[in-house]
Amino acid sequence: MVVADGYPIMGVFMSMLFFFAWILFIWLVITVFMDLFRRDDISGWGKAAWIIFALVLPYIGVFVYVIAEGKAMAKRTVDRAQRRHDGMDEYIKTVSATAPTNSADEIAKAHELLDSGAITQEEYEAMKKKVLVG
Repeated sequence: MVVADGYPIMGVFMSMLFFFAWILFIWLVITVFMDLFRRDDISGWGKAAWIIFALVLPYIGVFVYVIAEGKAMAKRTVDRAQRRHDGMDEYIKTVSATAPTNSADEIAKAHELLDSGAITQEEYEAMKKKVLVG
């Protein structure tokens, strides 16, 4: 029994191509709207105008935005990624600076606490044992 008797292979190919193009356009619209809403260099009225233009004439509106703002869009995306990366680097530096890097550092800090009188000899021995045992 042949199921797709009246649906030639070229029809299947064209259906897949149109489906892929539709998904690609939806992704482009979402990307344009995300960039538009994240911008702080235009007013709310400017954003509203772009949105109305993209909704009334979807293909033309989105493609005009990409053509007009393409380089600035890419620059804003790179800047945003760089800020996130710098923030993560800064966070990692602050966290790693406060935590001891190895067991010798932890024992040295515990010994400093013992010398200052903050902990007793028994607590120092317990901390040392905990560090050495793992």
